[in-house]
Amino acid sequence: MSGELEVRSAQDLLDSPLASVTWLVEELIPTGLVVLAGTPKVGKSWFSLGLSVSVSTGQPFLEHATERSGVLYLCLEDTYARIQNRLFHIVDIANDDLQFAIMANKLNGGLIMQLERYLASHPATRLIIVDTLQKVRATIGDSVYASDYQDVGLFKAFADKHGLCVLLVHHTRKMADEANVFNTISGSNGILGAADECLLLAKDAMFDGKATLSITGRDVDLAEYKLAFTDCRWHLIEQTSREELREREVPACVLTVLDFMAARPGAWEGTATQLIDDAGLTDATPAVLAKRLNEHRAFLVERGVEYGFRRTATARLITLTHAHNQN
Repeated sequence: MSGELEVRSAQDLLDSPLASVTWLVEELIPTGLVVLAGTPKVGKSWFSLGLSVSVSTGQPFLEHATERSGVLYLCLEDTYARIQNRLFHIVDIANDDLQFAIMANKLNGGLIMQLERYLASHPATRLIIVDTLQKVRATIGDSVYASDYQDVGLFKAFADKHGLCVLLVHHTRKMADEANVFNTISGSNGILGAADECLLLAKDAMFDGKATLSITGRDVDLAEYKLAFTDCRWHLIEQTSREELREREVPACVLTVLDFMAARPGAWEGTATQLIDDAGLTDATPAVLAKRLNEHRAFLVERGVEYGFRRTATARLITLTHAHNQN
């Protein structure tokens, strides 16, 4: 590497026909480094096997079109007998485009070189699944973030070099995080930071046949899908609307104020303390409530409530008015 920075001008970038994101599963799984995370026994391996079969045969996966290609599935926690039994449940006829291995080197023991050699003899391969990431990792160093980022980064560099998708199956922690489900991924933020996309499969109850697939990434908008597990396959029920996803980001105190105004025929004015009392709020201080209402005032207007604020000689007053009355 030379001592000079390699740079490109903005105009050069505008003029150059650079490659855009390519999809292995349309609008769902891109090429690059993808992490599939979930609790133990949630159904990640069935998800991965269903994906593998769909891609290797060119069939839709979760009702999304796939690009038919070769698939290498490293089932490092399974036996060939267990894999065979799963295949019995989901296919009658397969093909040689889907191949399995139950043993592989560690990352620090030559795994990337193994994958390079495999790819040289199977150039049509565009999906490699590593189930699980933990089985190929070396001992984590003193810095968990650095170790996570470095290990995942090795797979990303390999995926980018060959223009394929490497999907790493990983675990989540037991502790929930209602604010951001992706914070439950085991390890540090280095894993999410190095990945191009993360899929998180979660159930409300262990024996429930339904699950939520949450997706975030560099080239995809935040998305959520409702899935059902039947006949040993995951099936799409519906995609959560963008409107519902956006509403989840709105604090509960703002939603409570909306409910309060929905029950009122006219406007309201008073201090934040008075609004807390009148609306029956228990989850916000006066200062926090005023800030949240101002922060989400566009959301309030979309729901028919206009937020205003004015100062008097003795108080700072909040005004809430039904937006349609402003006309």
